[in-house]
Amino acid sequence: MSGNEIRAISRQKAITPVRAARRLHDELAALNIASDVHDGYGLALVSVWFGLVVWTDGQVFRWWAGQETGRARLRRYAFCPAGDPATAARRVADRYGELRERGPVPVPGPSGCAPQ
Repeated sequence: MSGNEIRAISRQKAITPVRAARRLHDELAALNIASDVHDGYGLALVSVWFGLVVWTDGQVFRWWAGQETGRARLRRYAFCPAGDPATAARRVADRYGELRERGPVPVPGPSGCAPQ
């Protein structure tokens, strides 16, 4: 760095994973979608529905988009910046709607297995 250059100073406060997750949780609640927040090990999770868990490192939100590609059936994930929880909530709400249309999730029986 030469003497004429000035380092850019970020005025934006870093978003912790759990703070980002709580912001997404609040945006989902505004859309009448219940969720739970869990954190640890540098990540935070927002559990929305069976098969729909959003995780964040404070930089981005990630969740499975419901698609698989190629012979290896690799899962395709959706991403959204953690600084935009409103957009992420709308996109997660769309995925939530897709999953809800498929019907209820089987509830495990007393032995821990889903009924046949």
